[in-house]
Amino acid sequence: MVEELIRRYPVLGSIQKEIEAAYGLLEACYAAGGKLLAAGNGGSASDAEHIVGELMKGFVKRRPVPDAMAGALKEAGGDRGEYLAGKLQGALPAIALTNHAALSSAFANDVDPVLSYAQQVNGYGMPKDVFLGISTSGNAENILYAAVTARARGMKVLALTGKTGGKLAAFADVAVIAPEQETYRIQELHLPIYHTLCLMLEERFFI
Repeated sequence: MVEELIRRYPVLGSIQKEIEAAYGLLEACYAAGGKLLAAGNGGSASDAEHIVGELMKGFVKRRPVPDAMAGALKEAGGDRGEYLAGKLQGALPAIALTNHAALSSAFANDVDPVLSYAQQVNGYGMPKDVFLGISTSGNAENILYAAVTARARGMKVLALTGKTGGKLAAFADVAVIAPEQETYRIQELHLPIYHTLCLMLEERFFI
């Protein structure tokens, strides 16, 4: 799938190893029972939500729930459980830290707005997890603080960035640096990169 990505976007050939390393980080996370925490600002916040959407439900596969779960649903809810068993899909646990308005606004008002992502990483993060920080410059302060918190929690840090990678690259276990300088061009490359990662994860974990 990475080869197909690079065939379609030849400019990404220079970061093939980093894309493959990003997949390895995420595969190890999910194989160990971990989850992904994703965050960004502006368009990158939308990307964080987009990634979660691809991981938490079927992307190109239907992902039926396992037979054991289907049976448990039917036992728990009769007809409703049977309906659930036919409709629910397998998920790779992922949380976008961008949507918790009550928590983020309260923390911003009471403590410090730049630390709202870090607070969520502190609350949700476990050593098996991965924090994905998306920043086209690599210098977004709230992402940097969240990355530091993730490292302190024993998590792995994956950076999706551009330009030189910025300060974020130094805090990342893997930094995928899109080889562009303009924000919109970086974001245009981020999407096919994370789509490919999501496709690979779905292929790995779902029949």
